[in-house]
Amino acid sequence: MARAFEGTSLTPARVRVLWELSHAGPMTQQALATRLEVSARNITGLVDALEAGGHVARSPHPTDRRATIVSLTAQARRRMREMQGEHAELTAELLGAVDPADRPALERGVDAIAARLRELVESDVAARAAREAAGA
Repeated sequence: MARAFEGTSLTPARVRVLWELSHAGPMTQQALATRLEVSARNITGLVDALEAGGHVARSPHPTDRRATIVSLTAQARRRMREMQGEHAELTAELLGAVDPADRPALERGVDAIAARLRELVESDVAARAAREAAGA
């Protein structure tokens, strides 16, 4: 990932924004902040910097005049395709170390670990929300 953005002003946090927009498509700043679990103030700063660098564009929301839609520019879409290509190359290189007969088991194991991680995160988020509600 770093190679695709070497020599640019893109920080890991800014790349996360680009990655999210690349995968999910245009969205409001509020939705972007929610998806990335950052504050509205933080996402505003990130989007400001990305817009100044020509990576994203803001446009008015079609039905909510208070909201702004953030989308990737053509330049950013090209960069994200480069990064996806790098990821595919790295994945192929890493999987090359695993015998093809063992890959299905590896995939099942990784899927199980990812599912468990999602469960733990969701449980933690729910517990945190319950604590905040009880303290409110």
